Amino acid sequence: MTVYTPGTLVTTRARDWVVLPESTSEMLVLRPLGGSDDDIAAVFPDLEPGGVAEATFAPPTPGDLGDAASAGLLRTAMRVGFRSSAGPFRALAGLAVDPRAYQLVPLLMALRQETARLLIADDVGVGKTVEAGLIATELLASGEASGLAVLCSPALAEQWQDELRQKFNIDTELVLASTVNRLRRTLDLGQTIFQKYRHVVVSTDLIKNPKYRAEFLKNCPDLVIVDEAHGCVASDDDKSTQRNQLRYELLQQVAADTGRHLLLLTATPHSGKSAAFRNLLGLLHPRLSNVDIDTDAGRRLLAEYFVQRKRADIRHYLDEDTEFPADRLFKDETYKLTPGYRALLDAAIDHARGKVTGARGRADRRSERIAWWSAIALLRSLVSSPRAAELTLRTRSAAAMAETAEEADLLGRPITLDSVDDDRLEGIDLAPGADYDEAAAEVLKQLADQAAALEGPDADAKLAALIKHVKRLLAEGYSPIVFCHYIPTAEYVAEHLREALPGKVLVEAVTGTLSPQQRLQRIADLATASMENPSARKVLVATDCLSEGVNLQHHFDAVVHYDLAWNPTRHDQREGRVDRFGQTRDQVKVVTVYGADNGIDGKVLDVLITKHRRIRKELGISVSVPDEASAGVTDAIVEWLVLTDRDDRADQPGLFELADVEQTLDKEWQSAADREKRTRARYAQNAIKPDEVKTEIDTVRDVLGAAADVDLFTRRALRAYGGLITDTPEGFTADVTTTPVGLRDTLGTALGGDTIDKGKPVVFRVNPAVPRGEAALVRTDPAISALAAYTLDTALDKDLPSNERPARRTGVMRTDAVSVRTTLLLARFRFQLVLPSRHGVRDLVAEDVRLLAFTGSPDRAVWLDHGDTLKLLNAEPKANVDRSFAENSVARILDTRDALDEHLAETADRLAEELYSAHRRVREVGGAGQRRLGGLRVTPQGTADLLGVYVYLPVSPGGA
Repeated sequence: MTVYTPGTLVTTRARDWVVLPESTSEMLVLRPLGGSDDDIAAVFPDLEPGGVAEATFAPPTPGDLGDAASAGLLRTAMRVGFRSSAGPFRALAGLAVDPRAYQLVPLLMALRQETARLLIADDVGVGKTVEAGLIATELLASGEASGLAVLCSPALAEQWQDELRQKFNIDTELVLASTVNRLRRTLDLGQTIFQKYRHVVVSTDLIKNPKYRAEFLKNCPDLVIVDEAHGCVASDDDKSTQRNQLRYELLQQVAADTGRHLLLLTATPHSGKSAAFRNLLGLLHPRLSNVDIDTDAGRRLLAEYFVQRKRADIRHYLDEDTEFPADRLFKDETYKLTPGYRALLDAAIDHARGKVTGARGRADRRSERIAWWSAIALLRSLVSSPRAAELTLRTRSAAAMAETAEEADLLGRPITLDSVDDDRLEGIDLAPGADYDEAAAEVLKQLADQAAALEGPDADAKLAALIKHVKRLLAEGYSPIVFCHYIPTAEYVAEHLREALPGKVLVEAVTGTLSPQQRLQRIADLATASMENPSARKVLVATDCLSEGVNLQHHFDAVVHYDLAWNPTRHDQREGRVDRFGQTRDQVKVVTVYGADNGIDGKVLDVLITKHRRIRKELGISVSVPDEASAGVTDAIVEWLVLTDRDDRADQPGLFELADVEQTLDKEWQSAADREKRTRARYAQNAIKPDEVKTEIDTVRDVLGAAADVDLFTRRALRAYGGLITDTPEGFTADVTTTPVGLRDTLGTALGGDTIDKGKPVVFRVNPAVPRGEAALVRTDPAISALAAYTLDTALDKDLPSNERPARRTGVMRTDAVSVRTTLLLARFRFQLVLPSRHGVRDLVAEDVRLLAFTGSPDRAVWLDHGDTLKLLNAEPKANVDRSFAENSVARILDTRDALDEHLAETADRLAEELYSAHRRVREVGGAGQRRLGGLRVTPQGTADLLGVYVYLPVSPGGA
């Protein structure tokens, strides 16, 4: 029985395969030559009808001549089809995302740690999910991690699942309150969810529950990512919520295993609370809990675990520009109440004043606090919409259920104020109640009936203003999101926008009435409907259930604040849904609709929102106003409005601006801004130098190419096969009805659906999230992979007609790009990699494709450096070459194959040394080198495959 060493080329089942290390004498584990791990097959040689034999890769033939584009097309097909690179980053070849240079910094930091522990605190919209995904994919691919758990809000769980699957090829199971019972029914006896499912996305609030926590901790994967980590730590004071305390206890237990990889993600790591920040850092390493960041040693220690960059830091990084949108374009649009609405608001304020003043002075403070929260709820809902007002007036106040003043505050505050310390998004858009007293029932009923009669743009000036501004945005080409505070307001707004925007404007509402999964599905359906009808415009109406985490930049580019939040950080979160990396608009437009005469909006806008914008513009980042200061402002507004007689408010409209509370806010906010400036300077990431990143990313992109290469290859290949390309705003479409049948069958299998069968153009989009039947312009998309494989296969099949083989293995051209005869070789090398990891040694076979060029004849060759070699791909023909002369030129090269093979073998040895050095360079810093690299080996396997030979001749015969 023949024994094949790993990397050997064998032939069976009418194709060539590479033998993988998992093979035994009885069973061969094979990967198709140039294929991916998804194509691996197990073969029993004794049972194969055609047998298994050692193969030799056939060299090119002199008659296999192509034109000037053949070399580039074949080489790019190889790069795009690559799935098993021999480089130090095991996972990058299989990603459906082209990481920016700055996004590799956290990856390098993680790989240089014995156990990856990082706090990634980059600015909103920079791509923390991608950075965490890169680390997770690499740790899993290299064997440094065996399982993954992402802890996040249930509202973000499905988005995490989609991101990991679409961009990183990691399939996860959702463990949520809505799925846990179904998952339990699939378990074997004695088995737990976390034993059965290797990769999971888990609701933090579910798993902190003692009912599930022990099960999770006992079987917790060795890689954990915590999203919005600032909401999972407790301060040392007594103001932290019980929710945060339980989350913090959970993370402390997760972090207690010092061998567990832990990635904490947040855009607001300190938020002015140094104690909470230190507790967050302490999860990574105990020494960070009390590190002195005012010393050089302290900052160096922190830099090993902490990365924080704002957009200005990375807008131009190395030689790469990242096109974030410019500063947001703000426009504040006002409206004035109609007489009917004015009468309703005045009556409600008079009612609230009577209740609040009547409750004051009582021995029982409970009644006073209930009255206070009911008054705030009533005013906020009235300013929001008549429908929200009606529902609030007919609903009992949650605070009325309290038995003490403290409990009334606990119940009333979350549903009336906009706290950002508590990251809960579920339930924040419910309309609050105002009915708490039997004696008030009749008055509230009359007010509710009055509110119900004010629906529609004729009586509701705020709605009329919104319709006007949305029409203007649509006319300017924007796709806006309209944010409302309450569910009934969002539904009301969506209904009236549909009536006011007939025809091709699609309007959908997403609120807390939908599950997180349903919200994402509704957004996806709206986006798909818009894609299928390019002339249609779209408007999304949403509550703050979408204000965090959900990425909407690919579908929307404007934000309308229909309801003002009472904490400006919430505005920043809303705007951050579209103002982030991937937004194609140069500038995101933000329209704020506010009432000039309702007594609330103007104060909130002036004292909170406008100042927040100014500080953000000065610093380049958002600075949260402390919740206590924000609540103090809104309390003062409501108190001035409710406890001041109507005539006095009219006589003293500027009284509030002189109040002590505004001066206190200014001091606290400026202090927070100053602290943020100092913090940013102290915590600037400096553990990884830019030159180190450049070295690695240049190597990766040289082997695998960049996103632009995929787009260019796809267009050129389809055109070469006879396809018709039509550009679109999102990419292009390709009519493939005139391409070879084999290509149509290949694309049809990859795309699924009936696109090819019905002769419809294939849609290619830049956005990797595409519906079934369309293709994304990323290297791992099935259609792109299929096109690359088909291009390579047809290039190797000399029996096909010439129009079906656009990529050729030989070519000769006369060009002014060379002054002497120059030959370009396209060669494929195989290597056996032995990679030690914490879960044992991994034995892999990987491939690498390189371009090599020389002047003169092979036996007296002068080999060019890599930079000069790459320039040949851009050479253009300047004169015709006689075919027989061209064939003879290629034949002379191939006749000296021994000399070529000798150099290819030397090149394989050199590449193996370079790859070995690259693996050490990436991983050996920080104490991880000895364990990870002690048994590292990179060994060339077999003879290199000579894929292509291309001869470049000078235009002047004298230069030959």
